[in-house]
Amino acid sequence: MDTRVDDGLSPYRIFTRSEWAKLRADAPMTLTKAEVAKLQSVNDRLSVKEVEMIYLPVSRLLGLYVSATQKLFRAQQRFLAIEDAKMPYVIGIGGSVAVGKSTTARVLQALLARMSPAPKVDLITTDGFLYPNAVLEAEGLMERKGFPDSYDMPALLRFLSDVKAGRNPVRAPIYSHLVYDIVPGAYTEIDRPDVLIVEGLNVLQTGEMLPRDGKAIPFVSDYFDFSVYIDADEDVLERWYIDRFLALRSTAFRDPQSYFRRYADLSDDEATATALTIWRRINLTNLHENILPTRQRADLILKKGANHLIEEVALRKL
Repeated sequence: MDTRVDDGLSPYRIFTRSEWAKLRADAPMTLTKAEVAKLQSVNDRLSVKEVEMIYLPVSRLLGLYVSATQKLFRAQQRFLAIEDAKMPYVIGIGGSVAVGKSTTARVLQALLARMSPAPKVDLITTDGFLYPNAVLEAEGLMERKGFPDSYDMPALLRFLSDVKAGRNPVRAPIYSHLVYDIVPGAYTEIDRPDVLIVEGLNVLQTGEMLPRDGKAIPFVSDYFDFSVYIDADEDVLERWYIDRFLALRSTAFRDPQSYFRRYADLSDDEATATALTIWRRINLTNLHENILPTRQRADLILKKGANHLIEEVALRKL
């Protein structure tokens, strides 16, 4: 356990990397080195050791939470004398651009799907619920892509409500990072999973103020049973964003269909300057205004260091 001074007021228990790793207990490593390599995003770093030290304890904890929630759900069914459809356990994963949310989401999906008995674990990103570029351009919101007002929030809330109610199948739009837009007519079908992971920038956000009349205003996080925030210092995030931009310049940006094709032939200095401008004008602003303020709403905070390794874990007390 953490030996640092605690004034007793924090809602979290704080663990160092080595302390958290001990909580793996006897959880088996079910991923191969090759599988781990496939799960990491561009310019992110993920090793078998990182999965063993950080993500196996997380998956073990989530397994306990899922089991306990399912027991509570069945007890409520007996109390109400009803037989509702299966209620999925929904996990939200939030954090800044370039922090590694996608890697974390895929690792947890892979580990949870291999628990015993093997549950059905689905994963979606909220990118699919961004308004199409045509709508964003018409509304003057292209520079605010990724900000809360750039999402079709009613559609996302309807999707989560239907999933939580056990309806099937439920469709989520597909977003292409290559063309930087929604793919017309393309959908991912979610069919009554045991666990659904929802990954996105602003998934933990609430409104600026509560309604005076007390009427319900639903938020995405209202549908979460557990939430994770991936954290890193701003200077580290800036470096990672620039590094990722430089890496994409020689890969995805060179695709003729890429929305960012115009950046493919920039020099190192030009690409660095361009990435820095985009980061500070758009992504850093979104981080300050909308993403970072939601960190303390998460049940689990995973703090990364400059080497991409998770150095500290904060778990909300029950």
